[in-house]
Amino acid sequence: MWANLSHTLKGERRQTLDRRLDRLEQLLIKDEGATAPKRDHDLAEFAHATGNGLVEVLHPDGTLAYGPPTAAASSFPWPKLQVDDPTMFVRATSDGQPYWVLARPFSLAGNSVVLIAAAPEAGNLLVIENFLWGLLASAPLLLVISSASGYWVSRRALKPVDRISATARSISIRNISERIPVSPTGDELQRLSETCNAMFDRLESSVNQIKRFTADASHELRGPLSFTRTVAEVALKNPQIDEESRVALKDIVDEMAKAAILLEEMLTLARADSLPVALPRTQVDLAWMIKDVCTMAQPIVEQHGLQLLVPGHLSGVMVLGDASALKRLLWILLDNAVKYSNPNGTITLSVETLAGQTKVMVHDNGIGISPADLPFVFDRFYRADPSRSVVEGNGLGLAIAKWIAETHQAELSVTSDAKGGTSFNIVFDNVQTSTVQGISTEIPSGQSQEHFATALE
Repeated sequence: MWANLSHTLKGERRQTLDRRLDRLEQLLIKDEGATAPKRDHDLAEFAHATGNGLVEVLHPDGTLAYGPPTAAASSFPWPKLQVDDPTMFVRATSDGQPYWVLARPFSLAGNSVVLIAAAPEAGNLLVIENFLWGLLASAPLLLVISSASGYWVSRRALKPVDRISATARSISIRNISERIPVSPTGDELQRLSETCNAMFDRLESSVNQIKRFTADASHELRGPLSFTRTVAEVALKNPQIDEESRVALKDIVDEMAKAAILLEEMLTLARADSLPVALPRTQVDLAWMIKDVCTMAQPIVEQHGLQLLVPGHLSGVMVLGDASALKRLLWILLDNAVKYSNPNGTITLSVETLAGQTKVMVHDNGIGISPADLPFVFDRFYRADPSRSVVEGNGLGLAIAKWIAETHQAELSVTSDAKGGTSFNIVFDNVQTSTVQGISTEIPSGQSQEHFATALE
């Protein structure tokens, strides 16, 4: 804008000088037959009439063709003319003030002369300077307006992209049937939404095939495994069987039992993935549920030479959920603590009630989990480093525990220290508390793991 204004003012100044020289040509043509004093008089009047008197008529070599019309013209530092081309439009300075000077040739009665005139540029410079200061003063405001406008336009243009991104981030294996809303705009965003939805369709189809295969395989294998285990158990009752066969059959029974547990856990997760499971919700007394689980776990704890510490007194905490599922969740955590505790170790179960939340923690002082393995402990079939892999298990227990916690809107997390053991924390929201009988630290023994499994079934 500043450069355009400067160029425009320069062009207007040249037009002014062109018109002045046009009038001078008309004057010279008019006085062509007049006497020299008459021509000089008319030229002086013309020069004074222009406002600054800066007009002269020169020979092509730069000498005066007519006498100087004014004192200002005689003292003005006229630029030197070019002999071959006297036409010019240049800037000159007189008494520290800038001027524009225009010169052009003219033929008068067969004689070549050069008409030259000058005009001050101070007025133009003042306009340009004021305009520049106005630009500098308004630049911050213009910048704010343009930034706000650009932000508003960009947000409006990118709002569909944010909606697509938010929807795409929210889609997981549990809600893979959801799709990105498609706006019939006919632009790239519509094609992007349709492409993403087509990709989700293919993913959903593949995931559903995997889920159906897992569920069908788990279901179909239960029969052969149960039959094999039954046959092996019947064969073990034969008194005439040799010792080597007895050992082999006993190994078959043990492995079939482990395979049956694995299939049940796979079937549980497959059912959980197929449809969102709506567990029956009732008011569950968390204190008494912890007491029952610890009672059932005590024989296993004693069998491994461990000590189980539970709160001596506990305020009854009522949570909304499924009692059998929550028992299974606690049992998985206690069983995990038993497996990975050091000999003569201690397992601590604690409960903390905060504002609107209840935290249940199962802590063991065992071998711990490395930081590299912590993010993956709830993944299915994930087994940690070899020092933990020697422990019997199939890597599905914690995945089931995570699923049970999520169905109860609870948060299950883990912290571990290679030297201080591992802590699993369950945080329940929106709980209700009431005072009940405290839990004794002395848990009766004599109940087996099979009894607990039967109770859960």
